[in-house]
Amino acid sequence: MPHHALEITLTRPLPPAALHRATRVMPLAANHDATRLMALVAAKTPQRAAHRLRHRLGTRLLIDVITTHYPDADHSVLLNVAFPPAVHAVLTADARRARQTPERFLELALRRALAEHAEQETGRLDRAVRHLLAHTTPAYLLAAVGHALTRLPERPTP
Repeated sequence: MPHHALEITLTRPLPPAALHRATRVMPLAANHDATRLMALVAAKTPQRAAHRLRHRLGTRLLIDVITTHYPDADHSVLLNVAFPPAVHAVLTADARRARQTPERFLELALRRALAEHAEQETGRLDRAVRHLLAHTTPAYLLAAVGHALTRLPERPTP
């Protein structure tokens, strides 16, 4: 049976004692503040693996989101979210009005939001490059970008 790498996202850092209790049920790897956990789960499909993970750890952890750590052949990542009943009811009603399943409705909403974010980021970068080009030549700018890329920062600055 294949194993699937799953990532658990938590809203709040997990106290060490709670992490210890959870690792007795299933081996987990935690990031520095225990808000992201990794697990390997044996299951036929990623969906079944996420379901199995939520079933085994759901009573011990307040799991917000489970995702597959690696994209599938279609470059998609499974997103497993357990909504509170009130949110689930609103989502179901909105999906019904759109004549879609709640899963499809949420997928399309996420795709739209990600596309909008990508478009905004492209626009922001375009404006920044145009501003830089107003004060230098393309050759100097390209040299500066090449120099900056050889010294990759740990995380981008906004």
